[in-house]
Amino acid sequence: MNPLTYILTTNGLLFLLSIIFWKFPPKKINAIYGYRTPKAMQNQQIWDFANNVFNKNLLIYSGISFLAGLVFANFATKELSWQPMVLVLLSILVSIIKTERALSDNFTDEGQRK
Repeated sequence: MNPLTYILTTNGLLFLLSIIFWKFPPKKINAIYGYRTPKAMQNQQIWDFANNVFNKNLLIYSGISFLAGLVFANFATKELSWQPMVLVLLSILVSIIKTERALSDNFTDEGQRK
């Protein structure tokens, strides 16, 4: 597969999804769409906060991942295999970790704002 096509279908797709999540965040707590962890689904205030933080983080880190993937594609001497997928995984993990940290810093375990 062409390295540029691979980057567009992995990192580019994640970046596109992050733009969609950022532009159209979920309005109400649901089990289908949005940042869904037990803590994030405790009440509407936490839900809105968690989705706002996660969507911003995902947009930033998926953008970095997409740009890094394009750099890999331009300078690759051999075919890319696992590198773009590692960037996708790291983008998602960092976004989740930062969101959970923000939830812990701003809300108690009972769901009250600190």
